[in-house]
Amino acid sequence: MTTADMQPDQLEDAPRGEQFYQGLLDDEIRPVPVSLRATSRGFTGSGGIERSRYFDPEFHRREMEGVWSRVWQMACREEQIPNVGDSIVYEIGDWSLIVVRTAPDEIRAFHNSCLHRGTQLRTKAGNVAKGLRCPYHGMTWNVDGTLREIPCEWDFPQIDPAKFCLPEAKVGSWGGFVFVNVDPEAAPLEEYIEDLPWHFADSPLDERYLTAHIVRTVPCNWKVALEAFIEAYHTMAVHPQLLPTAADSMSEYDVYGPHVSRMITAVGVSSDHLENPLDDLEIVRAMLGSKDAEVTIEPGSGARRVLGDRVRASLKRRTGRDHSHLSDAETLDGVEYFLFPNFMPWAGYLTPFAYRFRPDRHDPDSCVMDIMVLEPLPEGEPRPPAAKTRHLGPDESWSDAPELGVFGRVFNQDGSNFGRIQRGLRASVRATTTLASYQESRIRHFHATLDDYLSRSATER
Repeated sequence: MTTADMQPDQLEDAPRGEQFYQGLLDDEIRPVPVSLRATSRGFTGSGGIERSRYFDPEFHRREMEGVWSRVWQMACREEQIPNVGDSIVYEIGDWSLIVVRTAPDEIRAFHNSCLHRGTQLRTKAGNVAKGLRCPYHGMTWNVDGTLREIPCEWDFPQIDPAKFCLPEAKVGSWGGFVFVNVDPEAAPLEEYIEDLPWHFADSPLDERYLTAHIVRTVPCNWKVALEAFIEAYHTMAVHPQLLPTAADSMSEYDVYGPHVSRMITAVGVSSDHLENPLDDLEIVRAMLGSKDAEVTIEPGSGARRVLGDRVRASLKRRTGRDHSHLSDAETLDGVEYFLFPNFMPWAGYLTPFAYRFRPDRHDPDSCVMDIMVLEPLPEGEPRPPAAKTRHLGPDESWSDAPELGVFGRVFNQDGSNFGRIQRGLRASVRATTTLASYQESRIRHFHATLDDYLSRSATER
């Protein structure tokens, strides 16, 4: 059921965040995308999450067997492998895949293991147009996975060269992203991503390009890091500098199919955690970072409209495209989607991010977090080359990546809690965590889907 389908009494019964945000959309003077009206009540309830899920090696083993071996996972952007032979190495647990562009319009993923004695064929990104050659004994495969050479071939009479091809994982693409799945029986990506395509119809991600890709290993379970980004409840304590300009506690939370959920946080509105909420002029100046900035707010206008006009003008300068049709919600608000198990693309223009969270091999106390920054494509120009992936070292923080700008501080604030959460979960004497019914509904929804995969795996054993 969507807000448009509801009667007034039903709207009154909606969660506070939904009522608040849909009310903001009612005040828009430009058409609002249908996707922003597609509300779907939070996955409410009173139960918490068993804390051992975040550090138990046996639970990690079950996740690898029942989840990561079956789900679609974002491996890279298409523009990160633009030419035939360009490749990246995608790893999760014990799986290692070479994702390679094998033709101008074809991308494939080969299991990264020599068919002779198992040596990894690749350890880093690069062009393999000349072939995938094992560094140990020199067996070589063509870029399409077919066998090219076996040194001393006469000593391998059991091999049929026509059949000695590199095994493949399944590959799919959406929104300019490449996805892989190691399950040969997996349903197509188009089914797995549910309603994401039409939700992004007004802000297609394939019309953006990669301006930054920052990777960092952080000291917590992958679910701890992921869960920090699917709720705004922590904003008051972790990001107090955002309270003057973001309605954190009035965020809308939507859950759709088992794989997809969404969070929307309005920008250009003060948090109700503030004792003295800012007026429109103060909100605009806070967003601009200057208490003395010259700002004009016309009668009948407000902070969101003024800020929206600024973003629309900025987009015009940066891209050459006319963005005057964009609503204030599209230009300003944090509209973050989640695709199970670990991918978070944003739909807005002020925070053009995509996140990915992966276990750090078999260490349940460590994970790898990727941050991608996606800018709109310039009008009438060739697609700019993708930014090079940057791996931050153990002594570096997100603030050491200037590509993230002022958001580096925000990510540092989040990251400062990761190790403490992980350590506290181990130290707790309680069996479960305690979750808010609505504001942490996406966490509950995420674990319900996780449980479903684990139960199916257990049934099939």
